[in-house]
Amino acid sequence: MSPADFPSHAPVLDTRYHVETPEGIDLLLRPAGVVPRALAYLIDLGIRVLLMVALFMLLAFLGELGTGLGLILTFIMTWWYMVLFEVLNQGRSPGKQMMGLRVVHDDGTPIGWSASLLRNLLRFADILPFGYTLGLLSCLSNSGFKRLGDLAAGTLVIYRDPPPSRPQVPETTPELAPWPLSLEEQRALMSFAERGTQLSAARREELAGILAQPLGIAPKQAEARLNRIASGLLGNGTGHP
Repeated sequence: MSPADFPSHAPVLDTRYHVETPEGIDLLLRPAGVVPRALAYLIDLGIRVLLMVALFMLLAFLGELGTGLGLILTFIMTWWYMVLFEVLNQGRSPGKQMMGLRVVHDDGTPIGWSASLLRNLLRFADILPFGYTLGLLSCLSNSGFKRLGDLAAGTLVIYRDPPPSRPQVPETTPELAPWPLSLEEQRALMSFAERGTQLSAARREELAGILAQPLGIAPKQAEARLNRIASGLLGNGTGHP
């Protein structure tokens, strides 16, 4: 079979979750698959086991009181570990945080108490009949990779994207433009200064000459002075004396 036998316009697999806010803004959420979620759960399980072993060793010295406290500790670790972290830590348990994940409502809003309680209570249904069989089948049967608890609670585990960083203007002494600049001129100057490091020296020189010509700036001084004017625009927002 040759490459020509395949369709030239095959649809691209897109697992992103589209959400429209009440303000009409489209959000693209990236659902987390089975593997990163399983790794996050194993990390949380390991943390809980280590904590419980350490605390049980200490409680062993308290006799019957230690036994009672141990039962309370087991209840808290079993039922509230995930809930407390998810609600109080922006949907992130320690395991999810290490894997770059978080759990949110289907509309992208932070998870609340009732939804977190429900999704974690139904974790025991996901385990059935053994080894998270139902949970795995559920995750593989829908585009959001939701287990039964997520389907019932209306929640979604997503990748936590880092906030985009704004390009920085080179640090230099601010300078005011020789005369008032239009909004488009200011934007052009700021775009040049912010993206200058991504351009080759020849390309920077070419663009600097084009931008500097209307300002009456000599070509040899163009790049340095344009960066200073851009710094001045950031400092006072006017761009002219």
